[in-house]
Amino acid sequence: MGRAILAIVISYVAMLVLAFIAFTCAFLLFGSEVAFRPGTYETSTAWVAVAFAINIVDAIIGGFICVLIAKRGRAQLGLAIVVIVLGLLVAFADTRKRDANVGLVRAAETPKMEAIQKAYWPVWVPFALPFTGAVGVLIGAKLKRPS
Repeated sequence: MGRAILAIVISYVAMLVLAFIAFTCAFLLFGSEVAFRPGTYETSTAWVAVAFAINIVDAIIGGFICVLIAKRGRAQLGLAIVVIVLGLLVAFADTRKRDANVGLVRAAETPKMEAIQKAYWPVWVPFALPFTGAVGVLIGAKLKRPS
């Protein structure tokens, strides 16, 4: 039981770190003109696609790490549940951020940090990401062959 909990915690933290690194690199690579719809702080369709790609790859790695650490049992199911529950909590917080920033106009010369702080997703995205993340965790868990 202790090993499974440790596997879930370490895997989730690893997923957070990997997501931070991936999103930072993607934003630096593509810039705000790709990340946002013109003149707004709403993320573009291209950025939503990038987010789902990062989410799935990140979750697959997290599921694989979870099974490596847990060795046996169903820790990956626990991780998938944690991904959904915490993801939905973040999604509800994101809706408040969206409501606060939906009418703001983004100028081309807006500093990157300000743009990131005011960024918001289309309504459905933060609610879909936890479920695709959970699927990714389960896929990643299947990649580890039983020893």
